[in-house]
Amino acid sequence: MSEKINKTNKEWKKTLTSEEFYILREKGTERPFTGLYVTNKKEGAYLCAGCDNPLFSSKEKFDSGSGWPSFWDLVSSSSIEVHSDYSLSMHRVEVICKKCGGHLGHIFDDGPPPTGKRFCINSAALHFKIKK
Repeated sequence: MSEKINKTNKEWKKTLTSEEFYILREKGTERPFTGLYVTNKKEGAYLCAGCDNPLFSSKEKFDSGSGWPSFWDLVSSSSIEVHSDYSLSMHRVEVICKKCGGHLGHIFDDGPPPTGKRFCINSAALHFKIKK
């Protein structure tokens, strides 16, 4: 991974859509089953919408029924950071892009083998690069 990206909110607003800004910079969440990649079955890579940091592969994507794109593993553990999140009066583990600091979603311990993890990620936090 290359050097961390540090931009002001004003700079981010110039490069992100309003929905991307809401999710990545304001820690928002899209409504379930509305995201572009929830039902995407194409082969390829999922990158951070803020900085194109490679995050997930279509090979690790699964249908969790949660309404958000879900993955059981990452491309690389060095591509993200995790933080405790106590919003909504509960404890969750937030997933952050390590390169740009963008909020991606949350990780839960109810995923399939072999990891048992479910990375529940907002579609608006991702760009998809189809495999050629």
